[in-house]
Amino acid sequence: MQPFEHIRAKTIDEAVKLCAGSPGQNRFIAGGTDFLTEIKEGVISPQRIVDLGGIPELRGIRETEEALAIGAMATISDIASHPGIRRRYAALSEAAAGLATPQIRNIGTLGGNLNQRPRCWFYRNPLTVCLKKGGDQCYALSGHSDNLCVIGGEGCYIAHPSDTAVALVMLEALIEIAGPSGMRILPIEQYFAGPDINVTKENILSPGELVTRVYLQSPVDSGPLIEEFNSIYLKGTERQGGDFAVASVAASLTLDGQTIRHMPVVLGGVAPVPFRARRVEEYLRGRLLANVDPVHAAGLALASASPMAGNSHKVTVATNLTKQAIIRLFKNGARSV
Repeated sequence: MQPFEHIRAKTIDEAVKLCAGSPGQNRFIAGGTDFLTEIKEGVISPQRIVDLGGIPELRGIRETEEALAIGAMATISDIASHPGIRRRYAALSEAAAGLATPQIRNIGTLGGNLNQRPRCWFYRNPLTVCLKKGGDQCYALSGHSDNLCVIGGEGCYIAHPSDTAVALVMLEALIEIAGPSGMRILPIEQYFAGPDINVTKENILSPGELVTRVYLQSPVDSGPLIEEFNSIYLKGTERQGGDFAVASVAASLTLDGQTIRHMPVVLGGVAPVPFRARRVEEYLRGRLLANVDPVHAAGLALASASPMAGNSHKVTVATNLTKQAIIRLFKNGARSV
């Protein structure tokens, strides 16, 4: 391990100033469950680490009737067990509860989970200088492809590893970012960036910027026709627990009577970013529950996928999970009327 300077920031402004400039050399640390592994394995060698653990305003979960704000330093365990999240945003609670192991959930943070680096074997190998680490080729094209994406790869074929990101994109959350130019808030779907935008990154953060909060609006429309809202997160893994998703799905259902008003569907583990299955959403929007074919709907999710030699099973897993999510949400919706 290379030596580095460790500074514990007391405020967001101080953290931003300490980390601005020198891209790649100055880095933030939250829970550190993945970041420290990268350092120990020689994947990254930062010169300065700015610790966010001493900034009170980054912690906590605040709930009102209109919205819910989650601090970037809120732990995954806090999110999984929070009564308001379990009641109003079940998919996020389920995603957090099934993430990694209890020990990691107790330390890992929302900000860290959203910003964790990919699990690609070639990126994680300190002896391999792939495209994501500034090299000139993607070694995955002729190597291990089991854990890589099946759609959306542009030269680099990582699969986004975050569970909470999938649920938050589905819930159409807002993300707050602090940086040298001040604060900005944007839809979280715009936060993640694939290799077609910048092959060395997975998000739009500039040097010195950090995630401060995530905001969730009330999931129930105040209009009189909205009778039910449900959400769900399902995850397929190779091992029973503590594993990354082979594929996952987050979905929600808002009804006008027995007609689908809104049903976002987002897949994880299959693309470099959380993948919005818009063809499924277009098929479902405006249909009566009784007129939906769950098998056909699920088949639209990855209809344009291009799997590699070792990961075609991801398409099957993602398709089956999408079908299960649709069927379960429909059963809840039918019972509510």
